[in-house]
Amino acid sequence: MEITDSGLLGTIGRTPLVPLRQLFLDAPFQVFGKLEMTNPGGSSKDRPALYIIKEAIRSGEINKDTTIIESSSGNMAVSLAQICRYVGLRFICVVDPRTTEAHQRLIRILGGELEMISQPDAVSGDYLPARIARVKQLQQEIGNCYWTNQYGNPNNYLAHYHTTMPEILEVLPEIDYLFCGVSSCGTIRGCAERLKEDNHDAKIIAVDALGSVIFGGMKGVRQFPGLGAAVPPPIRRMDLIDQVVYVSERQSVVGCSDLVRLESILAGASSGGVIAAIRSIQDEIPSGAKCVAILPDRGDRYLDTVYNEEWVRTHVT
Repeated sequence: MEITDSGLLGTIGRTPLVPLRQLFLDAPFQVFGKLEMTNPGGSSKDRPALYIIKEAIRSGEINKDTTIIESSSGNMAVSLAQICRYVGLRFICVVDPRTTEAHQRLIRILGGELEMISQPDAVSGDYLPARIARVKQLQQEIGNCYWTNQYGNPNNYLAHYHTTMPEILEVLPEIDYLFCGVSSCGTIRGCAERLKEDNHDAKIIAVDALGSVIFGGMKGVRQFPGLGAAVPPPIRRMDLIDQVVYVSERQSVVGCSDLVRLESILAGASSGGVIAAIRSIQDEIPSGAKCVAILPDRGDRYLDTVYNEEWVRTHVT
């Protein structure tokens, strides 16, 4: 069994890098958005999903009868469902109530099976440990299965090391700031390692959600998937991060709204958080600086939440 970069899978990556001129019209610096929502699965997770599956097939850990399992709040599951459907593998995803209805429908349409965890972990009070516990149960029950493990698999960040950052540097050989939302920490680690190893002096800015504990923040309730985590991911590398900026859900919503209003970019909640982070430290960014913002996913999966005014009034403080 093998995966070739033909057909649909050959379209993953090579996403546009566009100047966000209207959002930062009066700023003395430039901001460029990496539009990861243009991947065929609609998010940056297409990259690690493909890289992880390819490498596991190459190593013999996946064969044609292997069931693929993952714990995901949404986008990784969609990417894996699409890739598994394309190559003919069974896919099961463990999700929780924070996974949007749109994400759930997409996973099912693409042939994925859903395992819904209805109760959070009794000790931590969060869903992620409960999801991972169910993944381990499924491993025992199924036997021939492969857990892609986005939070601990080095091929998560290696996908961005080998594809995302080189694509950015091809367009902008010199950048001064990289703003990247964090959850599994795959994107930020892969991009940061590539920058550091190529001797670039860019400042790496991690954008985290209030309520996330990735960088030692105070644990709290988080409603939007894709930004923050209840447990520090094993692939996190603290030494690569120059600064952590925390954003609220309200700031993420405003950021999304402004992306649509000023740039006609319909993006997901974490993209709004990245825009909010740039704004919150814009007085620290020197004149003439070139900033890159990773915009991870499409906004049509958040029409019932981020882009629903009634939902926002009810749920976002």
